Amino acid sequence: MMEDSDPKGASAGQEAQSPHYDQAGVHIDAGSEAVARYRRVLRSAAARPEVLQGVGGFYGAFRLPEGPTLVAGTDGVGTKVLVAAALNQWDGVGVDLVAMSVNDVLTAGAEPLFFLDYLATSALDPAWAERVVASVDRGCLLAGCALLGGETAEMPGVYAPGVADLAGTAVGRVLPDRVPAPPVAAGMVVLGLAASGFHANGFSLLRHVLAERGVSYEASVPGDHRSWGDALLEPTRIYVQPILGLLRALPVAAMAHITGGGLTENLPRVLDGCGVRLGPVDWPQPPEMAAFQALSGLDTLEMGRVFNLGVGYALVVDPALEGAVRQKLGPAGWGVYRVGTVTAAPGVVWA
Repeated sequence: MMEDSDPKGASAGQEAQSPHYDQAGVHIDAGSEAVARYRRVLRSAAARPEVLQGVGGFYGAFRLPEGPTLVAGTDGVGTKVLVAAALNQWDGVGVDLVAMSVNDVLTAGAEPLFFLDYLATSALDPAWAERVVASVDRGCLLAGCALLGGETAEMPGVYAPGVADLAGTAVGRVLPDRVPAPPVAAGMVVLGLAASGFHANGFSLLRHVLAERGVSYEASVPGDHRSWGDALLEPTRIYVQPILGLLRALPVAAMAHITGGGLTENLPRVLDGCGVRLGPVDWPQPPEMAAFQALSGLDTLEMGRVFNLGVGYALVVDPALEGAVRQKLGPAGWGVYRVGTVTAAPGVVWA
């Protein structure tokens, strides 16, 4: 369990020793500004009346004439590939790749239909590429979608030797038999589904801190039986199948995939102008996440802005449905925790 922190942040002495994401070369605020700029310059979506949602959400939505609404999401694995390369462990990163997109598409109440991948490296090793693509296919099987194809690019001079990049796109359709979703309203509860670890976010900061503290990937995680490398490479959980069943049975007002930006950045994207009061952080934490907080000296507020804090997917529901949601998702074997309450005033407040 993570310790509660002063809501104003760490003390001056702690702050001098505690790294933040921008020190690792990743700037959350710059990413938000870039999306705002995209919205100002992009005009192609407005030219098509079938577009229901464009840049800035978890997904894009397009209603086919006299047909279903299609939903698409694209993402990558980020610098998690550098950990995989350092340890030559590639059998899980394809699952991460699929998960990052299909979990986004799922927030629209959409069933993923097919997936396309993009694999780029400086020099192609066919046996290595086979391992990676087999991992992508395994992720598609877990999500119930088809790997239709993709692109394998060999680009010496763009990528350093031994380095690869992975990206992919999922396309799905909104469930025709979903229980109608009520609007988000103050007083609703936010339920979090347990993450399988760090998933595929925050790895620039993770690598930065471990290197700075002289901790190798082979070192044991305090409070865990695994090495740091094994803990970091745990594949991202794919929430598709249990959530699709839930949506066919119960009304869910909104859903959020907790990726880069953590709970702090992702939940407000689906609250329709409402806010959320989060915490206290008393749900079980993955041991590697608690160990990293202790190692890095980050307070809970900064951890919650970068990582998922043990919650990989969130549901917004009427409080009267909380028990039914827990019962419905119980057979999946994942923890379901109350992580917050929707408020009338916009913004995020930590308890």
